[in-house]
Amino acid sequence: MRENRNILELLAPAKNLDCGKAAIDHGADAVYIGAPQFGARKAASNSIADIEELTAYAHLFGARIYVALNTLLFDQEFDDALRIAWQVYDAGADALIIQDAGLLESELPPIALHASTQMDNRTLGKVQFWENIGFEQVVLARELSEQQIREIAANTKVRLEAFIHGALCVSYSGQCYMSHCINGRSANRGECGQPCRLAYDLRDAQGHTLERNRHLLSLKDFNQTKNLEALIDAGVSSFKIEGRLKDVDYVSNITLHYRQRLDEIIARRPELRRASTGNIIAGFEPNPAKSFNRGFTTYFFNGRNPDIWQPATPKSIGEYLGHVICCHPESFKIEGNPAVSNGDGLCFPTSNGTFDGVNVNKVEKGIIFPRSMNGIHNGMPIFRNANVAFDATIKNDTTRRTIPIDIRISADDDCNFSIEISDTDGIRTVYKQYLDADTAQNRETSRENMQRQLSKLGQTAFEHRKITVDESAARYFVPASALNALRRNATDAHTLSRQKAHVRETFHLEPNNEPYIEKNIGRNGNIINERARKFYERHGARMTEWGYERQQNNRGQVVMTTKHCLMNSLGMCLRKNPQCRQILPLTLSNDKDKYELTFDCKKCEMTVRKT
Repeated sequence: MRENRNILELLAPAKNLDCGKAAIDHGADAVYIGAPQFGARKAASNSIADIEELTAYAHLFGARIYVALNTLLFDQEFDDALRIAWQVYDAGADALIIQDAGLLESELPPIALHASTQMDNRTLGKVQFWENIGFEQVVLARELSEQQIREIAANTKVRLEAFIHGALCVSYSGQCYMSHCINGRSANRGECGQPCRLAYDLRDAQGHTLERNRHLLSLKDFNQTKNLEALIDAGVSSFKIEGRLKDVDYVSNITLHYRQRLDEIIARRPELRRASTGNIIAGFEPNPAKSFNRGFTTYFFNGRNPDIWQPATPKSIGEYLGHVICCHPESFKIEGNPAVSNGDGLCFPTSNGTFDGVNVNKVEKGIIFPRSMNGIHNGMPIFRNANVAFDATIKNDTTRRTIPIDIRISADDDCNFSIEISDTDGIRTVYKQYLDADTAQNRETSRENMQRQLSKLGQTAFEHRKITVDESAARYFVPASALNALRRNATDAHTLSRQKAHVRETFHLEPNNEPYIEKNIGRNGNIINERARKFYERHGARMTEWGYERQQNNRGQVVMTTKHCLMNSLGMCLRKNPQCRQILPLTLSNDKDKYELTFDCKKCEMTVRKT
């Protein structure tokens, strides 16, 4: 088990094979990708063939591939799920990310297991339980503070994985049943309809409207750039970027950004090291603000912060450019004169609490001529959510990941040539091949020709540091075409050597009787199959109700528990303003649905109940 928390892993998402390779190229130490079925993002499933190809590519750099098999399963689905688990293992994947405990009562392959954040890993007791069961890595809840993570790390040895970037689920992961309750699309089965991003009205007990048509449950996006070192010191060793539905451009930009930030920390702290190898040669300057985002937050890492939500829009607002300082009937100017291009998309807040947007027609000497000036006025902030220049840079991205190698060529008296390749990881390959060669008329010219042809590593994953031509080889004249073929064969052989050198640890879970942290498990325990029920019973817990997905009627039930408190965000914290209790209960509603909100101030949580 990889217990060393000083080995830091940047973990990037992959919607598909192209995204996965882009993540590796831009510095990911590991990539998580959906299985053909039963992944928590149903729209991001992948074939076994693609997973196998991605795994081979990742292992070239010592990177790992984690496959998400992290939905709840019905009894009749286990045969398919286990077949996929074995196929994924045979394809070379390094770990399975799972949610359903029923898989722990099944014949799994000897592959590392990661406890999905959908398992609601927000307490020390829960993390200790999964560690004692045999999980290699646990994905922590996003809501945890620095101090809570420190406590968990101090009392466990299992590797801890924490989200650092991307969209935030407003509910505790694995504890949201809102989508399922509305239309049967269960978040725990990869089908979330994201009702939390919709607009709602908020009314008090007297029926007064406090907020109208606002995205009251929609959060900003996570960005832990400033807290990476604090996360390391707290005990986190895997740093996870959210985004298995995002495209290649997003994955490239965000992965490269965090690769550079982590490398800066590693460079000045010798006790830390990367979990994979290879030099990242960047082709552009990454900037998270230039990719999809709803504004950024560090959520609860540094304690409760009221500015965690984005009620104005669920869409991307992009990067802040500045305030308008000069308006004309057909144009305006932004303070600081930021670079804006024809075709850029700009957005800005409106007087009714939403966001509006406009495209740029042209820019002349810093003066911006938009398609419409409607709503734009002096003093207002301007954001850019479509950046023509940056998008073009990403499309033409030349970022590469390379492995430095030394090459030595020698030959015997019978024209049997030998190429020895050794790299910075200590992996060595010797490739031998007969070449039809003549005696060189000028050994120095022959040596230069060999060095030139052997240095042409082009589309390979390698870059040369030193090329040595022994006298035994320099005495021959070899045509360029033959040298090129020899070089290709030798680098192919070294690629295979590196992939074979990748160590995939094997795991055999031995069933035990570790006591579960609860004695009774209700519907939010997410048990929807007999194997999961058997698992928890073996660990001393009794199922009192089937999970939500096996219930016939969930009306009147709590469908979400969240640390996002609307009373706090609206400046009416009940701890600080107990008089505000007179307006309770609050109701959240739109044209289709209605919910009652309740507040547990002791836990500092809000619950959403379907009415």
